[in-house]
Amino acid sequence: MDTLKFVIPGKPEYMTMVRLATGALAAKAGFTLDDAEDVKMAVAEACKNVSCHGQEGYSDKYEIECNIDHGFFEVTVIDACDHHSLEKVSPQCRNCPQEGDIGFIMLRSLMTCVELGHDDQGHKFITMVKKEQR
Repeated sequence: MDTLKFVIPGKPEYMTMVRLATGALAAKAGFTLDDAEDVKMAVAEACKNVSCHGQEGYSDKYEIECNIDHGFFEVTVIDACDHHSLEKVSPQCRNCPQEGDIGFIMLRSLMTCVELGHDDQGHKFITMVKKEQR
């Protein structure tokens, strides 16, 4: 199994790079184009949720860890910042996604398994797994 880690500035302009990287990794793991697109969409949604969720500003950084093997893709997106200091163009999200909302319903429909939690330091994370259908 191969493991890759990225530390991403919380700026929205880096989302394209994240989508391209995770799509390429899903293809490397042997997923079809459609399944790789599912992974890209799910990772983008998880990044938005983790970097913004209920805070006054966006995370100044977050981490993405991918574990890949043939027919297997696991990704964890974690809010790795100490402050949510990047300014939002609108006030604090009053309607940030909660577990069970449409964003999480989408994640669960695109991926095989989705877990939401907080690490020992209180940072929010989302771990998702995509397994090849056999």
